Amino acid sequence: QVQLDESGGGLVPAGGSLRLSCTPSGRFVRLNTMGWYRQAPGKQRDVVAVITSGETTTYADSVKGRFTISRNNPKNTVYLQMNNLQPEDTAVYYCYANYEDSWFNPSADAWGQGTLVTVSS
Repeated sequence: QVQLDESGGGLVPAGGSLRLSCTPSGRFVRLNTMGWYRQAPGKQRDVVAVITSGETTTYADSVKGRFTISRNNPKNTVYLQMNNLQPEDTAVYYCYANYEDSWFNPSADAWGQGTLVTVSS
């Protein structure tokens, strides 16, 4: 079982920057894919950025060139550096992890509690 501890959300003006952090804890064999998703009011939860254990990254088109996902291997912390934030980026951001729990459960999912990012115009 994995718990994802998120931090870094806040209120910023348009054009500002934030860095979100997500640190896993609990019992697991290893992490596979990790990422960030976001959900704006009245909308579905959509993927923002994903990073694999091999450091391959993918981004939603709306954030390409502005957001960067990275991974700190010793602590398994994943970051989302968000630059040039725009009002449409306002959402609750959720950390996600797919991990190998055990030989019996090689693929499990975990979600963070969400951190609110608000971008003012």
